[in-house]
Amino acid sequence: MAGKPNYLILLVSTTIILIIDQLSKVFIDRAMDLHQSIPVIPNFFSITYIRNKGAAFGFLANTSYRLPFFIFISIVAVIVILVAYSKLRKDQKLAMLSLSMILAGAVGNLIDRIRLGEVIDFLDVYWGNYHWPAFNIADSAICVGVFFLALDMLREERRLKAQPHGPS
Repeated sequence: MAGKPNYLILLVSTTIILIIDQLSKVFIDRAMDLHQSIPVIPNFFSITYIRNKGAAFGFLANTSYRLPFFIFISIVAVIVILVAYSKLRKDQKLAMLSLSMILAGAVGNLIDRIRLGEVIDFLDVYWGNYHWPAFNIADSAICVGVFFLALDMLREERRLKAQPHGPS
């Protein structure tokens, strides 16, 4: 079952996720004031408009080189994802979807960094006063994509172990 990966999966899933990510950020930016919060599930989840100059947990937010660094890292990630995708077999549909999700997330946040110099975050999960850092659709796509990629790697490992080995 060798053969080239299905690039339609890459194109369609990346495009859909990217559109949802960017439209949600534009909506939040236009409909809410910065730092405004709308409770959705009390003591657990709110829509809270923030801007993040750094990475997760505000990493590198106050450094002078943060923007070129994050843009560079994002471009490298896009290249690595595309190269990895090109090496997939056509039967590796979960890996194709996973890499598409990770690509969409990387590009979604890259667009924000180029356009705004920072990333719009608005999904706020918390318990009482303990908050997880706010995130967005792009971040979610990256996390779910990494989870699916790990599952695919486990499946691939089992597939390789199940193959009969040639003579030693």
